[in-house]
Amino acid sequence: MSDLFPRARSRKRIFDLVRQFMGRKFSQSEVEHLDAALDASVSANDLAPSVAPHSIGPKGIALIKRFEGCARLRRDGMVEAYPDPGTGGEPWTIGWGATGKGFETEAHIGPDTIWTQAQCNARLASDLTHYANEVARAIGNASTTQGQFDAMVSFHYNTGAIHRATLTRKHKAGDFAGAASEFARWNKAGGRVLKGLVNRRREEAKLYIDG
Repeated sequence: MSDLFPRARSRKRIFDLVRQFMGRKFSQSEVEHLDAALDASVSANDLAPSVAPHSIGPKGIALIKRFEGCARLRRDGMVEAYPDPGTGGEPWTIGWGATGKGFETEAHIGPDTIWTQAQCNARLASDLTHYANEVARAIGNASTTQGQFDAMVSFHYNTGAIHRATLTRKHKAGDFAGAASEFARWNKAGGRVLKGLVNRRREEAKLYIDG
């Protein structure tokens, strides 16, 4: 109830200002009409969707780093690529989960790819911006918390499926409980359920719900 007092004081200032303009007091009918108009304005603002985040936050970055890791660090300080755990081959991954094209080059990431730690970190920053932008486009102006956005960026970073996932459709419809339950469905690689993916989807769903 404490928030009612600042609102009442703010409303009184509006009434006082209008009285000054009018040069007289309000009639009871005028007070009732002004109150109704202000109530309608407040209700419309309360129902307006919040602006969705457009960049991933610290919790989302920490989650991605925890599950991606920066594996295959060599004794010379360089980082080498490793095969997909589900297929034993493609797609080859390096650094913080980077796949596809190499660092600032068209060369495909493969078994012979080797990067510096700085290259791994730079690629992560670039990829996070890319995936965050894609999530923002996919959800449009749907009301979204930072935790929900971070969870979906992590999901998309790992699956690339934000545009086709039922998770996205449910989120845009405001079915947040339904969207949270969709994370668990994406737990396979190479047709097999992987414990690492089960754990990641669980943590993404938790971040989505709790922020």
